[in-house]
Amino acid sequence: MSLLLALAAAFGYGVASVLQASGARRSPGMLQTLRAPAYLTGICLDLVSWLLSLAALRVLPVYQVQAVLAGSLAVTVVAARVMLKARLRGRDVAAVAVTVVALAALAAAAGPQAPAAPPTAIRLALALATVPVALAGWAAARHGAPNVAGAVAGLAFGGAALCARAVGFSGAFLLEPLVWALAVFGVTGMLLYAHALEHGQVGPVTALLWIVEVIVPSAAGVLLFGDDVRTGWAPVAVTAVTATVAAAAVLAHAPATAAAQ
Repeated sequence: MSLLLALAAAFGYGVASVLQASGARRSPGMLQTLRAPAYLTGICLDLVSWLLSLAALRVLPVYQVQAVLAGSLAVTVVAARVMLKARLRGRDVAAVAVTVVALAALAAAAGPQAPAAPPTAIRLALALATVPVALAGWAAARHGAPNVAGAVAGLAFGGAALCARAVGFSGAFLLEPLVWALAVFGVTGMLLYAHALEHGQVGPVTALLWIVEVIVPSAAGVLLFGDDVRTGWAPVAVTAVTATVAAAAVLAHAPATAAAQ
């Protein structure tokens, strides 16, 4: 069930990008774009997808959810081909196929996971990590290259994923520091990614974002939360995550991705 939530989130993110692009293309200006039904539908779909990904992270290992979300680029490319008539290269078709196979392998490799229950020191460190990440984002936006801002955005989104995996939702969840840390990480990531796309090229920026967003929190999930794989399946999981990241890097440079951004 949780894997279906992650897949639904990836599908939603992919379609949302194309809907927003479609709404923007049909509108003469920014104000009209913000009121366009397709654009608003895309924003709502982004929000729903984000909530679905948080729910999936409560049960699934971080490496699995992040790799599945990176697969949203495959959805974006296919949807852009259908809805925006964007060009699809042979390597893009191959990357989509690799993504599907890799995610199927990853689904088989991930074993049952106990809820993350990190000690207080790790929870505090995660919450405090919002400060250096936000400062790094500010420095990257002010003085660094757009690609650096994209990489820090991936780090921020990865931090949000780790918080979602570690947070304990209860009746007083608003008093939980990791809830607020999750929000800070999320806002930091969105602002930095928007800045990077405004000042840089969509392909390199998006590729760096997904590489960092998959690899860093996945490694942290294994080290901090004990995220595990089925016995004997570790090579399969590592290969699947690597293949997903490589396919995302190819798809980030696809003409269809540029059209949807």
